[in-house]
Amino acid sequence: MLPETGGLLRVGGALATSEPGRGVRDLLAAWRNDGCSRLRERFERAVADGDLPSDADPRLLARYVTTLAFGIAVQAASGVARDELQEMADAALRPWPLT
Repeated sequence: MLPETGGLLRVGGALATSEPGRGVRDLLAAWRNDGCSRLRERFERAVADGDLPSDADPRLLARYVTTLAFGIAVQAASGVARDELQEMADAALRPWPLT
C-alpha cells in the first residue's frame, strides 16, 4: 500500500509502461482502485444513514468522483488556474447525486 500522500504521480504514473514497469503500474492501479472502493463504501453508509437518497448508486458515485478528481489533477498539473478547476468541479457536481 502506498503512503497517504498527494500527487499526480499516483494518479497518472506508470499508465504506459513496458514489462519491467509492470509492478509499479499494477501497484498504482491497485491504489486507485482501492481509493474508489473506499469511497463507494462511504457512499453506501451515506445511503444507509439517509445522507444520500435511497436510490443513489454508490458504485457509480464513487467512480464518477474518482474520475473527476483524477481529471482535475491532470488539469492542475497542466497549469490550469485554481478558479477554473473549481468551476469544473462545480459544473460536474451539478447533477449530484447520480442515480
